[in-house]
Amino acid sequence: MTSLPLYVHAGAHRTGTSSFQMCLHENRAALGNAGLSLAYPGRDGIPSGDLALRLPGTIGMEVADKMYVRAQATLKDHSAERPLILSEENILGRMFHFMKGQFYPMAGPRCEVLRAAWAGPIAHVLLVIRPYDGLFVSGFRKRAEDNPVPPFNDLRPHYMAMDRGWPEIVKILRDSLRPEKLTVLPYEDRGTSVSLLERLVPDLATGEMVEPARLVNLSATDAALEALQKVYVGGQKLRRRKWKTLIDLHGEDKEPRGFAAFSPQEIDELSKRYTADLKKMSQMDGVSFG
Repeated sequence: MTSLPLYVHAGAHRTGTSSFQMCLHENRAALGNAGLSLAYPGRDGIPSGDLALRLPGTIGMEVADKMYVRAQATLKDHSAERPLILSEENILGRMFHFMKGQFYPMAGPRCEVLRAAWAGPIAHVLLVIRPYDGLFVSGFRKRAEDNPVPPFNDLRPHYMAMDRGWPEIVKILRDSLRPEKLTVLPYEDRGTSVSLLERLVPDLATGEMVEPARLVNLSATDAALEALQKVYVGGQKLRRRKWKTLIDLHGEDKEPRGFAAFSPQEIDELSKRYTADLKKMSQMDGVSFG
């Protein structure tokens, strides 16, 4: 396995990662015929997704010397001695840290374990990034679909004083994973899932590959989120069928109710920070931008 390349789609969250994974699912036969193996989770109902990649998960935990061994076995099983496309939005960590003002605090240890788990070259790392205001709001809404959350207003100070941003994360990806190529792609330039696949594996012939037949991981409406929070605050849990029924019940009520939104002034501040960070990343050594 030492000479096999790894192609890493590192998300990020709320940038169409599940739709990209559905694209991998629907084109898995063609990708297999092209000599590639695939690894992606079934987190959002991707039928063939079975990746369970364990990486360090809590702040302050020691990265066990043997943690990479399990990750190594996972990747080897999925590779089957062929080049591997890995798509996993949680490579950087989880979004709930945003609510504490921490921007992927475990990204470093997680990337170090991933690098140790793959003996061959990492041919390409592709990261799709989203503006901070949209990322934080979308991440909060996503968490609210499955968990009780505090009012968005209580979290504003944490979001506005986030400890770091995309440039620091890109530096971690570059320095820890040491890929042959690292591409940062703004969300607004993402394009289709097939075009994203073309970016990730440049020499791949995608002429006959298809876009996912359905969109994946769409956000619930404000009305649905309010109804879910009433359930969770009451100490109840929902089985997936009832959860989906409740979301569908309120799916046509698209009226904004202010469940999660920044003020115009906050959006302006976050947008300026994002614009400045885009400039920083475009000037970073070893990073292809856009």
